[in-house]
Amino acid sequence: MKNADIKQEIIDFSESIGIDKIGFASADPFVTMKARLADQQANDYQSGFEKGTIEERTEPERLLPEAKSIISIALAYPSKMTSPPRSKKGERRGIFCRASWGEDYHHILRRKLEQLQTFIAERFPDESSTYMVDTGELPDRAVAERAGIGWSGKNCAIITPGFGSYVYLGELITTVDFAADTPLFDQCGTCNKCVDACPTGALIQGGQLDSGKCIAYLTQTKDVLPEQYRKKIGNRLYGCDTCQVVCPENKGVDVHHHPEMEPDPEVVKPLLVPLLTMSNREFKQKFGAISGAWRGKKPIQRNALIALGNFKDETALDAVFDRLENDPRPVIRATAAWAAAEISSEKLTAERIQTALEQEEDETAVTEMTNVLNRLKHETGEKRKSAESKA
Repeated sequence: MKNADIKQEIIDFSESIGIDKIGFASADPFVTMKARLADQQANDYQSGFEKGTIEERTEPERLLPEAKSIISIALAYPSKMTSPPRSKKGERRGIFCRASWGEDYHHILRRKLEQLQTFIAERFPDESSTYMVDTGELPDRAVAERAGIGWSGKNCAIITPGFGSYVYLGELITTVDFAADTPLFDQCGTCNKCVDACPTGALIQGGQLDSGKCIAYLTQTKDVLPEQYRKKIGNRLYGCDTCQVVCPENKGVDVHHHPEMEPDPEVVKPLLVPLLTMSNREFKQKFGAISGAWRGKKPIQRNALIALGNFKDETALDAVFDRLENDPRPVIRATAAWAAAEISSEKLTAERIQTALEQEEDETAVTEMTNVLNRLKHETGEKRKSAESKA
């Protein structure tokens, strides 16, 4: 057997340092995944956040010469928070997805993988290894599936026995030859709840994601968000949990094994209006420790404006007008115009957007404000016709 005794030692050690699941896979090329990635690229389903070429993402030996095995690990994270604050009129709140609760998971997983790497190096001093978390070349899900951690669900997440899809994944490539574990394959069966529930239709078929439509991706973009997605976002500031929440395998799953993953309710469900005027320093102080802050404050503030527009809370109108008239960033000004019109279609709203438009020099913001004003004009006309018909 290939290093069977030491493999068990590694499993025991992983449990002692708080790794919830561990599996071993061969470092052979991911042939099926390579074909899927090529198809994804051909159909323009990529997000743009992917790292490396298709070859680097599917051939482990390109990342570590003479790679023999890949060790996959999973850490389970909470799905519920204690005493979440209520979102109410005058105090509307946004939400960060569950994968962004607590300390940035990249840091947590890297610490575990470093401990694992050291443990293996002490037993195999002549061998080499490298590890990665999420932002590395290897697709975490493909590795986890091959290593028997879980199966790749129709929601494009790894679904694990016991923890559902509420897990963070990481992997360590090594030149040590370990016996591979048995892969887990599709157990979703005929269930299609995640595909049916996806707000934007990003899950175009079981296990295939059009990343450009995915709310988790859209919340991380930095440009003006296409209008067709704004109402779909609701009050999400970062990420989306819909396809996980509806999954039957996640029913009743709520794991609190790691204190560093526990959410601060005021951070992951923050008030929206104060968020609009945060400085870079204030944003970093409040949100810098969570993974959802990695793109900076602009996408989060843009999403906060969209959320306020979706809430249609008149008490936030002055704060939205302030961003329309005073924010130095065109994306924020453009989004504020849309949010103001969603909150109020009164004449004053149109007048203030018109004034902002007359001073606007950015082409994208000009287009957005013009579209908003045209819509308000159309709605006003329709209301007038309706009133006249009833008279």
